[in-house]
Amino acid sequence: MKVNLKNRYFFLRHGKNIHQTELKDIIYCYPDDETPCSLIEEGIEQAKKAGEELKDKKIEYIYCSDILRTRQTAKIVAGIIGFNEDEIIYDTRLRDINWGLFGGKHKDEAWAYYNNDKSKKFNEPTPGGETWNDCRERMKKVLNEIENIFQGKNVLIVSHGDPLWLLEGYIKGINDEELLNKRAETLIQTGEVREIYE
Repeated sequence: MKVNLKNRYFFLRHGKNIHQTELKDIIYCYPDDETPCSLIEEGIEQAKKAGEELKDKKIEYIYCSDILRTRQTAKIVAGIIGFNEDEIIYDTRLRDINWGLFGGKHKDEAWAYYNNDKSKKFNEPTPGGETWNDCRERMKKVLNEIENIFQGKNVLIVSHGDPLWLLEGYIKGINDEELLNKRAETLIQTGEVREIYE
């Protein structure tokens, strides 16, 4: 069932970092790698481009994951759109998904835990980690809080691939099977701005 939104939302995935280049097959540690992942030059340029894209969208609130790569992205965007970066709202619930003991390991090893049945990720957590449902629930809580406080506002949410994918699916009323089948084509890319319609 689709969600009737009271506000206008823009999703932005953080800019590119080492996990989209040299470590692209390695899972992030949670909440971040031992040396926090910062934006590479291409990621900085992606964030600048996102800022230019958002310039005329009259963003009134920015909610952001508290992890370095998202904070860097949000601050670059804020500078371009004339938003006071001190007013960015950081929320731990907007963090990337927690893969538990598979953090820092190859993605193939993590999916082997599920016998390569990705649908199991919705309900079965990895040891020390969380499920896609867990991640979606915390993202929904943030959205519901914003919806309860504001009406008719333009809100930017800066987060990570999986959390934004799951939240968009929830808003659009997409079931888990369809969401998973279309994952490759619907997953928001690094530095991508996506306006979300219910």
